[in-house]
Amino acid sequence: MEFLLPSPITVVPSIFIFFLCLYFLHRKNTPTNTKVPPEAGGAWPLIGHLPLLRGHVGHALGTLANKHGPIFTLRLGVQRALIVSTSELAKECLAGLNEKAFLNRPKSIAIDHLSYNYANFALSPYGPYWREMRKITMLELLSNHRLATLSHVRKLVVKNSVQKVYEKWVKEGSCLVEMKRWFEDITMKVTVGVIAGNVKPDVEEGFREAFKTFFDLMGMFNVADAIPSLGRLDLGGYEKVVKRTGMKMDDVLQQWLNEHKRRKNSAESVEAEKDFMDVMLETLDGGTNGALNFDADTITKATCVGLTLGAIGLTTITLTWAVALLLNNPHALKKAREELDIKIGRQRQVEESDIENLVYIQAIIKETLRLYPPAQLVPPRVNAEDCIVGGYHVPSGTILFVNLWKIHHDPQVWPDPWEFQPERFLTTHKDVDLKGMHFELLPFGSGRRGCPAISFALQVLQFTLASLVHAYDIATPSNEPVDMTESLRFNNVKAMPLELLLTPRLPSDVYGG
Repeated sequence: MEFLLPSPITVVPSIFIFFLCLYFLHRKNTPTNTKVPPEAGGAWPLIGHLPLLRGHVGHALGTLANKHGPIFTLRLGVQRALIVSTSELAKECLAGLNEKAFLNRPKSIAIDHLSYNYANFALSPYGPYWREMRKITMLELLSNHRLATLSHVRKLVVKNSVQKVYEKWVKEGSCLVEMKRWFEDITMKVTVGVIAGNVKPDVEEGFREAFKTFFDLMGMFNVADAIPSLGRLDLGGYEKVVKRTGMKMDDVLQQWLNEHKRRKNSAESVEAEKDFMDVMLETLDGGTNGALNFDADTITKATCVGLTLGAIGLTTITLTWAVALLLNNPHALKKAREELDIKIGRQRQVEESDIENLVYIQAIIKETLRLYPPAQLVPPRVNAEDCIVGGYHVPSGTILFVNLWKIHHDPQVWPDPWEFQPERFLTTHKDVDLKGMHFELLPFGSGRRGCPAISFALQVLQFTLASLVHAYDIATPSNEPVDMTESLRFNNVKAMPLELLLTPRLPSDVYGG
């Protein structure tokens, strides 16, 4: 039998066509854009750019953006992080084509132990459980109707706080108040009242102490999260503190829950005064559906923790900065008082129903959140799939940081970005709101992972600030400008205490007694 061998003239083209087909097949299954974002220089061996996170993160990342552009990457130990610093890129990641890719949160030691194993839906992975809990929270806990039924809690706490200052002034002839503590006390009482109703003072104080540690831990960056192999060493005893704090928080929450169950079984609760725990017990009564893969008690406690963390931390930080800014800008403080005197007068205190007419007070809150967002970065997300951001290929597993500090101070969007100008929200930026649809102003985030408690937070912020400025003249003891130093952490807390003299400016009978 004879075999016919192909000639070189036919073999070479055939081999060429074969490899050409393999090439195009490979291209079809490979991302068309493999250009990667620039990586910032200055990475250290093993730990990468972790030292950058020890100072003012927003400033540090903003300086790198000036050098590398609005999108670049960092190496945080073994993790890759993407930093975006413009409103356009923020929109692309948080609510645009890539929103679904970036719907997950990165895991951490603190979240592991403080979120009830991710039962806190604000920190849980995207999926059926997250969707069901967000729906329940928005419909049953944070709807306008539900918030309206609990307005008496906000009114009672704020008015009592205003009255206590007056009583101290009458007794001592002056009243020096540490404002961070005062605002924290108000927001703590409002939030606890809305979530759990009336609780015993000693229980509330135990919750306050545990919460402050909880808030600090959630605002810290732990090296072991970036380099997991160091986790077993528990450097500095971080994980030990996290576990202990989680147990304290759970003890308090379990006491609240037990009391609510007892009250529910004895039919003591009144429909108009049902708090968040009451609603959760009713909603989850009889077990949980297939999407809720935790027991009802765990879900209730985890949801309350999530609402508390956002409400107390955000409002205390923002109110402290707002008052500091007003003191350093007397013209704005004068305009706020003039608005209050015109719209309300001096014969009664502020009511929540007045807020819609206090447009300058609303503008002050917006401008404060622009200049000093409670978090310098949008809470981190991580992409579950490869995606293209700003024309660059971003592989799955990349942590996303949106630099709010940089976006909120962009001179292309905000003329005189370092100046406190509430008027801008009544003129050039009057249509910019805080609900996550205007990406040049994102203190509450945006998209499906944005803060669900925006309405609640704004009610507390606006009502508390208006009540204070209306009821009291405020001044520093030395009449010197307020120190505006920011703390060196993710949570944008004012570094120095804010001690102020409060002097009544209304008739004595207005303060109650």
